[in-house]
Amino acid sequence: MNRSSIRITIHLLLIGLSAAAAVWCYLKAMPIGGVVALFLFLALTYRVVALLRDIQRDFNNFVQALHYRDLSQHFSIGRAPAHLKFFRRGFNEIVMGYKQLSQEKELQYQYLQNVLELVDTAILAFEPSTGEIYWINNQMKTLLNVPGIKNLKRLERQLPLLNEAFLKISPGGQQIIKVEILNRPHKLLLTSNNFVTNEMQMKLIAMQNVEEALDVTETEAWNKLLRVLTHEIMNSIAPISSLANTLQDRLGQLDSHQIIPAADFKDLQDGMQTIRSRSDGLMRFSTSYRNLNKIGQINASEFYVRDLFENLASLMQPGMTSKAISLDVILKNPSLKMQADRQLLEQVMINLLLNAMDAVKESPEKHITIAGVKTPEGQVVLKVKDSGKGMDEQIMERIFIPFFSTKKSGSGIGLSLCKQIMLLHKGNIQVQSTPEKGTSFRLQFPAS
Repeated sequence: MNRSSIRITIHLLLIGLSAAAAVWCYLKAMPIGGVVALFLFLALTYRVVALLRDIQRDFNNFVQALHYRDLSQHFSIGRAPAHLKFFRRGFNEIVMGYKQLSQEKELQYQYLQNVLELVDTAILAFEPSTGEIYWINNQMKTLLNVPGIKNLKRLERQLPLLNEAFLKISPGGQQIIKVEILNRPHKLLLTSNNFVTNEMQMKLIAMQNVEEALDVTETEAWNKLLRVLTHEIMNSIAPISSLANTLQDRLGQLDSHQIIPAADFKDLQDGMQTIRSRSDGLMRFSTSYRNLNKIGQINASEFYVRDLFENLASLMQPGMTSKAISLDVILKNPSLKMQADRQLLEQVMINLLLNAMDAVKESPEKHITIAGVKTPEGQVVLKVKDSGKGMDEQIMERIFIPFFSTKKSGSGIGLSLCKQIMLLHKGNIQVQSTPEKGTSFRLQFPAS
């Protein structure tokens, strides 16, 4: 127990004793003693009230300092009355602790703010119900061309489409939006997240201008495509041109009235057949390229995965049986349904199964498995797995590139079509493969 508490306790005991003495003196007809005891009672009471008043005054000053965050407040201890030294020492310790905590929070805030200012991402935090903006970094101000903004209502007047996207984008979602800022088109990638602070629901928006990145990626893709197109076309045109020149020279050596010898006729016939063959190959290549680009939309419907698998099994089983390939269908939930364009999905699955058949043709164990599951997140996943020769990483990185093929007679558009169809479904296709151990393709569809 500290000195202030002991002093107040002693005063209270003396007050009680003096009150009891005053009563006892009056009961025993001792008026002088009663007056003395009563005077002592009043004096002690006044003293206790004064002590408590001093403590209350210091306590009020302490509370006011905390309320207004006046961390410069310091309570003097050296010349303070004995009964206040304990309290003032405690007040000073609390103020110092609070000051240290505030400094640490300020340091963390400054550190976080500097980090967020350095990142190459525009960031905005606001309350969705009111539109009030609680934090915005310089990247966002620069991108939106606003020196300062306190509420999304201002953004609603200047950039209504962007403001609507801020409010409607779901937590954890991403969206690319095209807007004009200062009469210049921008492609902006939005990412959103929600959090709660001070019992307020807040929304955090991260935004990046991806126009340049998309343009670079698109340019690189076109360059790759042009290299492939040039390579394929030159492979066909060069021999055709050379052979045509040779045939023209041979014909130039013959007289118009001369009968063509059988050997020369055979050479001419073979040459014309070669030209036709290469021309047909070039036409097939052009048709393949056109097919790669003609799929633009899907006609989605709901169906049972088991119906899809049964149709695929009946379609592919004869060819597999003739090549001694076994097919396993794994579907633990026969009532599993999915939402997709069934015709396009069958095209994807047939393409993967044909590739699997080609992959296992030289394997000692010719085995293919198709499976369907539903993830805990509600996503439908279809798998096609084979026991074939597998692929190395270099090939896996290129199999979805248009016109790339490891087969001599392959067009190189099958897997590109598969990827395009999956993108139209807002899904994805992934491949895992180990040389000499087999390959597995995984089709993942978004939760419906």
